[in-house]
Amino acid sequence: MTWIQTVRMDDDKSVKDAIESQRKLYPIEYATPVQPVNDGETAGIVASHTLIPEALYHAFSTFGALMSPELPLKRHQHEMIATMVSVTNRCHY
Repeated sequence: MTWIQTVRMDDDKSVKDAIESQRKLYPIEYATPVQPVNDGETAGIVASHTLIPEALYHAFSTFGALMSPELPLKRHQHEMIATMVSVTNRCHY
């Protein structure tokens, strides 16, 4: 796996703001974060975007909007789609 430099939330206010802002857009059932795999703070896929906080916010807020409970898919369907995408891309996330 390629090593990607990341920025901790505590070290950069713009990273902290981007992460906290995009998290607010997720449905409540997604409020509990997954077990971090890198620095004990942010899941690896999110942390890999910390060098460009604005891109982090837009990328993950888009995902949050796609998970809206007002849309026809349920969480188990989201999880099934995400699993298949991860398998297809040989991604461990």
